[in-house]
Amino acid sequence: MKKLIALVLAAAVFAPTLAFAGASTDAALGLGAFAVFNQILGGVGIFHRGPVVAAPPVVYAPPAPAYYAPPPPVYYAPPPRVYVPAPRVIARPYPVYVPAPRHVVVRPQPAFCPPGHARKGWCYGGPAYHPAPHPGWRH
Repeated sequence: MKKLIALVLAAAVFAPTLAFAGASTDAALGLGAFAVFNQILGGVGIFHRGPVVAAPPVVYAPPAPAYYAPPPPVYYAPPPRVYVPAPRVIARPYPVYVPAPRHVVVRPQPAFCPPGHARKGWCYGGPAYHPAPHPGWRH
């Protein structure tokens, strides 16, 4: 089967067919062929190389290439340092705890002292004040 298909295809490909070409087709084929063969045989193609031409001598030196140099960096002075004064130290003495003094009870003087008794110390028997015990102390 494969051989039959291959034989039919070969006959179809190699069978002579009629060519219907008009004047416009003939002109297009002729111009195309002329363009291709002209490039090959005309001196530009593979059979002819271009002439070797040496570069002319340099009469003047080319200008130096221009390089762009960035502007110099801008430096700013650092801000001035602000010195904060040290906090003022207020030295206070430590509190000293002293017990409160004892209460003093003053005895009033008598309103009447007979004559002659005050001279001998009989009106006032003992000291005029008596210290009272502290309310937080126990004797």
